[in-house]
Amino acid sequence: MSSIFSGDETAPFFGFLGAAAALVFSCMGAAYGTAKSGVGVASMGVMRPELVMKSIVPVVMAGVLGIYGLIIAVIISTGINPKAKSYYLFDGYAHLSSGLSCGLAGLAAGMAIGIVGDAGVRANAQQPKLFVGMILILIFAEALALYGLIVGIILSSRAGQSRAD
Repeated sequence: MSSIFSGDETAPFFGFLGAAAALVFSCMGAAYGTAKSGVGVASMGVMRPELVMKSIVPVVMAGVLGIYGLIIAVIISTGINPKAKSYYLFDGYAHLSSGLSCGLAGLAAGMAIGIVGDAGVRANAQQPKLFVGMILILIFAEALALYGLIVGIILSSRAGQSRAD
């Protein structure tokens, strides 16, 4: 008795791996960005305690990165239901690429936000005119994660289009 292996039995593995990658890498970026810029805020707070609340912006922006990964992970995990609808390797790879694009973009953005946030809040304590420039750089760093989220949503929407059922 031989059974035909189509490869689709392993497809959910790749889908769930994409969901995990989205959340894990995005949260790693969020954690790094929060920690690195938080050190800068603490250091700056010793010199200029009145600027602490104004300098919390990089920490908040880094925290948002984890939410992007959560959104993609939920989208992917709700799309994996092999009993309700056939789930092929194409779908698994689409979900894997979706999770990786969002997660790795979030990781890169978190690193950028952490480095810019740390140096930016320290520089802002010495020269308040640098605040607007720091915010602009942080916005561009956050946009990297947004690009990953958008591409992740588009790739995730491609799942289910591999074959006509």
